[in-house]
Amino acid sequence: MASRILRSLVPPLKQFAGTRTYAKEASLVTLIPGDGIGPEISAAVQHIFAAAQVPIDWEVVDVTPVKSPDGRWTIPIKAIESMNKNKVGLKGPLATPIGKGHMSMNLALRKTFDLYANVRPCKSLEGYKTPYEDVDLVTIRENTEGEYSGIEHTIVDGVVQSIKLITEQASMRVAQFAFDYARANNRSSVTAVHKANIMRMSDGLFLRCCRKVAEDYRDIKFDEMYLDTVCLNMVQDPTEFDVLVMPNLYGDILSDLCAGLVGGLGVTPSGNIGAGGVAIFESVHGTAPDIAGQDKANPTALLLSAVMMLRHMELKSYADKIETAALEVIRNPSFRTADLGGKATCSDFTKEICNIIESSD
Repeated sequence: MASRILRSLVPPLKQFAGTRTYAKEASLVTLIPGDGIGPEISAAVQHIFAAAQVPIDWEVVDVTPVKSPDGRWTIPIKAIESMNKNKVGLKGPLATPIGKGHMSMNLALRKTFDLYANVRPCKSLEGYKTPYEDVDLVTIRENTEGEYSGIEHTIVDGVVQSIKLITEQASMRVAQFAFDYARANNRSSVTAVHKANIMRMSDGLFLRCCRKVAEDYRDIKFDEMYLDTVCLNMVQDPTEFDVLVMPNLYGDILSDLCAGLVGGLGVTPSGNIGAGGVAIFESVHGTAPDIAGQDKANPTALLLSAVMMLRHMELKSYADKIETAALEVIRNPSFRTADLGGKATCSDFTKEICNIIESSD
């Protein structure tokens, strides 16, 4: 699909796999193009990386679930081997069919590689006006347990029980990650988001872990706030928040709310950090099957996630170059895609970013 839509921009995705294009010391990165518009926006990112001469080779893999001998649906072994080898991956959106007998592949990836911390920067885009200005915050979500642990059963007909799992180990490590992130990125405060007033045991444990970790980071201000209060204050004045850390379900909801402050999921990057050194960066919007194959997709979220990936890989100069070009293009209404109120195609948007990058060299 991507090769048909962006033929003038990039070769088909398969032609990127396993090739050495930029430098002898190029790093190999796993690419999961995804579903719907995923291949189009993945191809756009590849082309922009090529224009910036980023020293990366792409290993393209498919994560369409396969049935194992025990009857369970799982991630293809090739994808697992690729991530275990390369340690860094970039992922487009994945569809989650309802009632198909297998779990979300997004959830499967998190569990397989123990991607315990989801990081979602939320920052106002200069030149793209929204009702909120000067937003600059980061949500850090515990990514492996909580209500998304998948522990559900029917008690009797018409009554289903879903278990919320909170452990000290998972709570401590995501709290530690949040404070380390704040310190490394010159952030001044960390807010623990919870409902320990109602779920005293589960959220109470999470909150106690955050308090304990905070004792070792006296240079970082620590706050704690109920989830509903955070939501109220967020839509009144998001500038009062800096780094927020929270259990899984709260992070899923609040991070999307924060994305809405700056233009939506189409411009919001995301990264998932794992305990074993594996990191997968992704666009968190949907697969948009209604516009797939029509050259209408906005690649910004995946591109900015790829910028996060470059910084994670300590390729800061390339990250800065690409981010600067992308934000310059977004400032120009002529090159905005439909979701940002413009009429540009994915190809137009991508070409203009490449033009800026190439003219800056």
